Amino acid sequence: MTDNVHGFRYGNPAQACDLAQMSALCRQLATVVSISGVLDDTNVARATEYATRYVLCEKPFVLDLGDVEEFSDSAIALLYAIDDASFDEGVEWAVVASPAVLDAMRHYGNPADFHTVDSVPDALHHFADATAARRRLLPMLAKTA
Repeated sequence: MTDNVHGFRYGNPAQACDLAQMSALCRQLATVVSISGVLDDTNVARATEYATRYVLCEKPFVLDLGDVEEFSDSAIALLYAIDDASFDEGVEWAVVASPAVLDAMRHYGNPADFHTVDSVPDALHHFADATAARRRLLPMLAKTA
């Protein structure tokens, strides 16, 4: 069940979802949802529901699948759901992909098309750079001719 708590964690505790564990953490630069273990037909719908509820307006999103050991072809639906939710909310997103996730992505195209990054810190760095660039642009937009 998704009610099992594994150890104490400030904020949203980790939840078990069949052979996967899921947790969410709201950081200053982005919301990070981490999923580890196995994502397959038995749990992808629940994992998708869990992850998409953390795609928030005005907050970049990181899906950390770096510790996923098995990722079935049906689990690719999770990535499309995150992409759709991020588009609907108007936010950037990125995915940290394990080798198993990258293999599944290759069946559906280039992993870069899924906004892949090497690590959560890389994603946060990218979002920080994008925020800084927007802040540099704001004073120029405020100037009148």
